Amino acid sequence: MPIHAVIFDMGGVILRTEDLSGRRKWARRFGMGEWELAEAVFNSEAAAAATVGQAPEAAVWEAARRRFNLSAAELIEFQIDFWSGDRFDDPLIDWVASLRGRYRTAILSNAWSGARDFLTGQPGVVRAFETLIISAEEGVRKPQEEIYARTAQRLNVLPGQAVFVDDVLENVEAARACGWLAIHFQPGLNVPQELAQMGVK
Repeated sequence: MPIHAVIFDMGGVILRTEDLSGRRKWARRFGMGEWELAEAVFNSEAAAAATVGQAPEAAVWEAARRRFNLSAAELIEFQIDFWSGDRFDDPLIDWVASLRGRYRTAILSNAWSGARDFLTGQPGVVRAFETLIISAEEGVRKPQEEIYARTAQRLNVLPGQAVFVDDVLENVEAARACGWLAIHFQPGLNVPQELAQMGVK
């Protein structure tokens, strides 16, 4: 079955934390390892609720403020530093943009309510991806089957006509269980080459 849709995860794939210095500053203050800080933010109860639209994004940061006993000013500094090392993979995004017109293109992300405004503020992302599927807006998240079904429906493709790129193996395996083709993204992977082997050019 020919591929008609190419779908990407956001965090860890097209947007990656390349510089940990901002997070390390706070991790040292709290006596944590450099990735422990991210886990504390992303794996909190508030974050889990925000990921499926049951809490606003602000609740995630309020939970962090309470956990780390931060003042309002410190929280602002913490947020700025937390995201400061994130970088878009512009060459990959430009390559996805080159597929527009021949393939349907989408982002499928477990993300909080602010994700759409953030992504639509990025000209490269707007050029590359015609559809954004964000878990906070859907009320379901990867690896739940429902979010894959909704994505295929929005793109008007059959599951076997979709290929998905994600850095979380559980999400990749769930996509495959739904009948999608899928690639497990890891640092250094040549995604266009991997997709070319599946017929996406």
